[in-house]
Amino acid sequence: MNGLSAFVLRHKLAVTLAWLVVFLAGAATAGRLSGALDQDFTFPGTDADRANRAVLTAYGAGGTEYPLVPVVTLPAGTPPDATRDAFAAAAQADPSVRVVSYPSTKDNRFLGSDGRTQFALVFVPSAGHGPGKGAGVTAAIQTALPPGSTVHVTGIGALNTGGNTGSGTSVLTETLLGGLGALAVLAFVFASLLALLPLLIAAVSILTTFLVVLALTAITDVSVIVQFLVALIGLGVAIDYSLLLATRWREEQAHGHRGDEAIHRAMAHAGRAVLLSGVTVAIGLLALVVLPVPFLRSVGIGGMLIPLISVLATLTLLPVLLARFGQRLLWPRIRSDRSASRAWRAWASGVVRLRWLAVVAALAILGALTFTATGMRLGEAGSAAVAQAAPPAAAQGLRELTDAGIPSGVLTPMLSLGTPPPVDGTYATVTTGPLTIVLPVDEASTDAGKATIQRVRGSTDALIGGPGVLEVDAEHALYQPFPYLLAAISLITFVLLARAFRSLLLAAKAIVLNLLSMVATYGVVVIVWQHGHGSDAIWGIPATGAVTFWLPVMTFAFLFGLSMDYEVFILARTREEYDRSGDTRTAIVEGIGRTGRLVTSAALILFLAFVSLATAPETDVKMLATALGAGILLDATVVRSLLVPATVSLFGKWNWWLPGWAARVLRVPPATPATPSPRVLEPV
Repeated sequence: MNGLSAFVLRHKLAVTLAWLVVFLAGAATAGRLSGALDQDFTFPGTDADRANRAVLTAYGAGGTEYPLVPVVTLPAGTPPDATRDAFAAAAQADPSVRVVSYPSTKDNRFLGSDGRTQFALVFVPSAGHGPGKGAGVTAAIQTALPPGSTVHVTGIGALNTGGNTGSGTSVLTETLLGGLGALAVLAFVFASLLALLPLLIAAVSILTTFLVVLALTAITDVSVIVQFLVALIGLGVAIDYSLLLATRWREEQAHGHRGDEAIHRAMAHAGRAVLLSGVTVAIGLLALVVLPVPFLRSVGIGGMLIPLISVLATLTLLPVLLARFGQRLLWPRIRSDRSASRAWRAWASGVVRLRWLAVVAALAILGALTFTATGMRLGEAGSAAVAQAAPPAAAQGLRELTDAGIPSGVLTPMLSLGTPPPVDGTYATVTTGPLTIVLPVDEASTDAGKATIQRVRGSTDALIGGPGVLEVDAEHALYQPFPYLLAAISLITFVLLARAFRSLLLAAKAIVLNLLSMVATYGVVVIVWQHGHGSDAIWGIPATGAVTFWLPVMTFAFLFGLSMDYEVFILARTREEYDRSGDTRTAIVEGIGRTGRLVTSAALILFLAFVSLATAPETDVKMLATALGAGILLDATVVRSLLVPATVSLFGKWNWWLPGWAARVLRVPPATPATPSPRVLEPV
């Protein structure tokens, strides 16, 4: 850090111009990024994906998206064949779709028990096209139906458009909303014009990352999700890192260090924590990068770029800005960082004094949420749940379908290319040439539906496709290697933290508490979304009954590093205070006193960024924003403000244990008891 700060301060003009060029290039090309991003969410290499591609090749529609399901109710006494012209009209109106119905198959499974209701399956050419075709299909069928007939188009896609209207905010709007919230927090923290610098670093970091991501799109596909995550996670981490460094610089100023000396000292202490934090966030995202799923891999790469670029901007551009404009930006000098926060020192002293109570209280909260997380069910929301917030026509179609005795499982058919599977009581089959359509009783996202998928696949050697089958394969692809990824990432992070803290126990404790916090976060998602205690009140979306299958792994990838930031901020300062004083209690109280307000403010800024992310129209994105926001708040409050100081106090001298063999492996000096300094702990 000393060498880096000396270099950037010797080359202020070159550093400033370099970042200015990159910033302007990023701003000029940011508008092109959305059009260059990919909307493919497939899982290549799985059996279901091969089946879906074969269906698309042979028939031009079906496989990658659930079909639209027109539900027709005929007047009493009208023969079922009266819908022939109507369904033919739908096929003629849009040649890209394929319609399978009672008139085309003469299969009574398309008829309801009332003799008047029937449904058809309208397969669309590719994912994302279904909901947009619903109105056209409805109009085409309606014009050719006998007088007195009704038609309502339902289906998984049609029902879900109630929560995915496309009317959400743009990336720019979400970032501005998060930025306004961040500015308010920064104004409170700094009470000076210095609050503007972290926002400037965030803007430079985000636009630079956009520029790099745009360059990546020329080499490989990058998921559309990346632009949201880069903008909002970038807003949080870039501000967090610059907040830490700028706060330490102001503290050094308050202790009489001026000019470049204050910057060198800030970089030597806070700069190391920033570097460690950024690397830790990037390591967590390795879980996505190594998965055999292109869109998740691109999310991982994009996610890794933003903390690393934020670290680079914080450690190069921010020191230059502080050197040139720092003194002017200290106006008005309302708040000083000469001493630690009295409120946070008092809090830390109370936690140390009541450490057993703090541990029990924190573990009770995390334990309750962890127990709730054990009931998590992965999959799409059931039709009955999403129908409560669905467009009226789609919801009405579902009611008419089920009222006629037709199981809702027909909304999630499987497609079989080859020998038709033998029929049992959990599904029916309709054969149309070489293709067999499997109509399950239970929807694919339910446990019974997944069991039906396994039963069908086990009964035939045919290729079995459909979105529900793909989801089963996707879960397997994501979670089969996950324990090994978790172990590898934890080990790498442990080594980094053990080097940084020069302690085996502090590093191990950080990993364990981070994982506990992660599982507790899943419990919050189960409560808010799966059970609906929050999703309905906040977004008007009822209980989903399930959690998006990719959410746990993506939440882990981002939260593992983001929440570790606060552990690094706190323990790095605690270690510094211990090395100065040689007393664990002093180290805890001074460490929390110096970082408590910083960690709380940083967490609040990141939380506000995720609140902005939750304004996106897609339910899945809202769910991800809930997980990330809840994880950050849990970590900053229950874990870092209660559990971390309490456990450090309980472990006493063992916190600082680093035997000689471990020091040699880690290539750091062995930890020895510090010599107490004359500095004493101020009364609180």
